[in-house]
Amino acid sequence: MRITVKLFASFRNGRFSVEEREYPVGTTIGQVADSIALPHSEIGVMMVNSRHAKIDRELHEGDILAIFPLLGGG
Repeated sequence: MRITVKLFASFRNGRFSVEEREYPVGTTIGQVADSIALPHSEIGVMMVNSRHAKIDRELHEGDILAIFPLLGGG
């Protein structure tokens, strides 16, 4: 299945901003993160089709996945 992956902020460093990628049916957000070497502990927000999602959410053909890192500050 084909999905669009969008990375934000520091996750773009050495990777990409937006890319269409091919994954097997049943792939989860966590598996996508693993495939692009994003440590789960550094993920802050995940959205699928502009809706908040959890790391174990299964993706479907045509989904748009956006992944944001944790943000620090004070």
